Amino acid sequence: MDLDSLRRNPRGVSYGDLCKVCDAYFGKPRQGSTSHRVYATPWRGNPRVNIQNHRGMAKAYQVRQVIKAIERLEKEND
Repeated sequence: MDLDSLRRNPRGVSYGDLCKVCDAYFGKPRQGSTSHRVYATPWRGNPRVNIQNHRGMAKAYQVRQVIKAIERLEKEND
């Protein structure tokens, strides 16, 4: 799944797909369970990378937070 897909439909992202995206950008989660994952970022505060499994789907507001975090990460790495 790519960022454009996430942007187009943040409500239609499976939790598993969002986990794969977060793993690719942020590495292994610092905290993980079957329903909740927290990823470390190189900055303090927002945007946080904290995702939850809601009946197999990612929560839309968390997908948007992940997008913002990835955009910030890419901007800082340029």
